[in-house]
Amino acid sequence: MFSHSCHSNESEGKSIKSLLKKIAQDVLALSYRQLQHETQLKERDAQFALIQDKWKMVKERDEFTKSKKSSHASSSRGNEFFGEQSFRINEHYQPPPRKARKERKESPREVRVDLPYFHGKENVEAYLDWEMKVEQLFVCHRVSEERKVPLATLSFQDNAIYWWTALERERCLHKDPPITCWNDLRGALRRCHIPPYYNRKSMDKLQGLHQKNRSVEEYWQKMVLYIIRAGINEDKHTAISRFLSGLKLEIRNKVELLPYKDLNDFIQLNIKVEKQILRKQASQKQSSYFVSYDKEEVQRGEEHIKETSLEPSQNLPKNENISHT
Repeated sequence: MFSHSCHSNESEGKSIKSLLKKIAQDVLALSYRQLQHETQLKERDAQFALIQDKWKMVKERDEFTKSKKSSHASSSRGNEFFGEQSFRINEHYQPPPRKARKERKESPREVRVDLPYFHGKENVEAYLDWEMKVEQLFVCHRVSEERKVPLATLSFQDNAIYWWTALERERCLHKDPPITCWNDLRGALRRCHIPPYYNRKSMDKLQGLHQKNRSVEEYWQKMVLYIIRAGINEDKHTAISRFLSGLKLEIRNKVELLPYKDLNDFIQLNIKVEKQILRKQASQKQSSYFVSYDKEEVQRGEEHIKETSLEPSQNLPKNENISHT
C-alpha cells in the first residue's frame, strides 16, 4: 500500500514537471513572437516614414517646377511682376532637409623631407654646415621629435653609417636605452667629429680676423661664421667694436663719424662707404691715365715737329748749302 502511494506521487511530480516545462516553452514562444511582431512594426513604421519623406520631396519638387514655369511665363509681362513672382517662389519653396554627414577626420600626411647626405669625414666645418642645414629643414617642415632621429640617420653615408651601427651595438651591449631624441644624437655627433680644442681655435681666428683684401660684406660674413663656430653670444656694441677693429683705416675713419641705428644699419653704412671709396679710386686712376696719355701725346707731337723741321735741311743738295757771296 505504501509503495503504491509513493509510485503515484512520483508520477504526479513527473507530470507537474512536464507541465511546467511546456508552460515555460509556450511563454518563450509567445515572447519570441511578440518580439518579432514588434520588430516588424518598427520596420513598417520606418518604411512608412521613408515613403512620407519621399512623397514630400516629390511634392516640393513638383511645386518648384510649377513655380519655375509660371515665373518663366510671367517674365515677359514686366520686370516688376517677375520680381514679385520670384519672391513668392522663394517663400513657398523649402529645400529638403539634408542628412548630417559625419566628417571624417583624416590623419595628416607626413611631409617628405630630403636631408643632405653626411659622409662622416674628419672635417669639422662640413659637419657643422650639415648640422645647421638639418636643423633649418626640421624647423621649416615642422618635423616631430619622433621622426628627427630616423630622418637624420637615413642621411648617413660611408663612415657615418659605420659609426652609427657601432654606437648602437655599444649601447645594446651596455644595456643603454636607444637614442630617440635629436639633442642626444647631436651631442654624440659633436663628441665624435668636433675636437675639444676647436672652440679655442675658432676664437683665436676671430680675434685675429682683419679685412685685408676682402670686401666689407665678405669680412662681415667671415666674422659671423667665426662667432657661430666659437659659440659666442655677443651684444650689439661688442660686435660693432670687433668689426671696427678689423676694418681698413680709410673706411673706419669715415664710418666712425656717421650716425647709425642698429647693427644692420651699421653694416650697410660700411658697404656704402666702401663703394664710395672704390668709385673715387677708379675716377682718380682714370684721370691719371688721361693725364699721362696727354703728356705722351704732347711729347710725340714735339718729336714729330723736330723731325719735320730737320728733314728739309738734311735733304738739301751740297751745292745749295754753299752760301753765295
